[in-house]
Amino acid sequence: MKKIFFLGLYVSLIPLFQSQMQDLNDLKINQIQVIGSHNSYKKAILPEVYRYLSQKDSLHFLPRIQYEHIPIPQQLDLGLRNLEIDVYADSKGGKYAHPKILDLVKTSQPFDPEGKMKKPGYKMIHITDIDYQTQYYTLEDCLKDLKKWSEAHPDHDPVFITLEPKDGTANQFGTEPEHYTSKLFDDLDNELRKYLGKNKIITPDDIRGSYKTLNEAVLNKNWPKVKDAKGKFLFVLDNNSENRDLYIKDHPSLKGRMIFTNSEPGTPESAVLFRNDPNPEITALVQQGYIIRTRADADTMEARKEDYSRFEKAKASGAQVITTDYYLPSKLFKSSYKISFENNSYERKNPVNGK
Repeated sequence: MKKIFFLGLYVSLIPLFQSQMQDLNDLKINQIQVIGSHNSYKKAILPEVYRYLSQKDSLHFLPRIQYEHIPIPQQLDLGLRNLEIDVYADSKGGKYAHPKILDLVKTSQPFDPEGKMKKPGYKMIHITDIDYQTQYYTLEDCLKDLKKWSEAHPDHDPVFITLEPKDGTANQFGTEPEHYTSKLFDDLDNELRKYLGKNKIITPDDIRGSYKTLNEAVLNKNWPKVKDAKGKFLFVLDNNSENRDLYIKDHPSLKGRMIFTNSEPGTPESAVLFRNDPNPEITALVQQGYIIRTRADADTMEARKEDYSRFEKAKASGAQVITTDYYLPSKLFKSSYKISFENNSYERKNPVNGK
């Protein structure tokens, strides 16, 4: 009798699920809301490294980076539709092949046993020399996995990917990242084309269409429908200063580029914006046509307090992309904090403009 009941319940829910899927399919990609992960490639700092660093951590910085992620294909299997990737340029190879902390701490796990960090190419690290544990040593391997997963799930809804080019000054160990140049950004575009495929990427050119500028296209809501963007990825550069301007240089309205930029509203290149604090400004930007990324939590603080207030604001704001470190509860400290929409889902109709 129970089997008959549950079968009947399942059958009765099928039209509801189909209706919800159809509702999303007919919406544009700026009319949905998705949850994704922050620093999606990051593994936990090894316990022995964490213990050593804790003794030196007078500013109590370490707890802020005490989080980890399951492999990216598994995140996508769960239903996450946003990822975040940090990339360090390493044009000669070997610049990050030996984290300096390993000169001070004996670890139980070898770093890069296959020597991938010694080869030229873009590397995926959170913080050089300290928080170096990663699901992927190279961007190439990550892109290949994304393509493999996408081809195995050709009808997946679009995945938004934040790409942060990391450089800057030398750290306390003396490691100074390679600084980005126009050529390195050209090479980064080519990396996406080569290992993921241009046909799998929603580009600024796709959105601009016949409009004069990308921003004009966005204000006219020229985003594709979800059903027309299936099997694709949309990349956004997480930088709002020199590197962003360098990426835009000689590419007005991002013509010919593979990645959107976090540009100021109203500028020719503006389409996808970052507003890490979910504030009321987001709603107005969403209504204008922009895609906004915000955060449900940061620095492990909300998870430690089991505080959902920031997530509630993020949902209500209408920001299309909400990132979290806790689509699953933490295993690194005691907390039941977990971020998802209703019915344990990670994608839904946007509450502000998805009508």
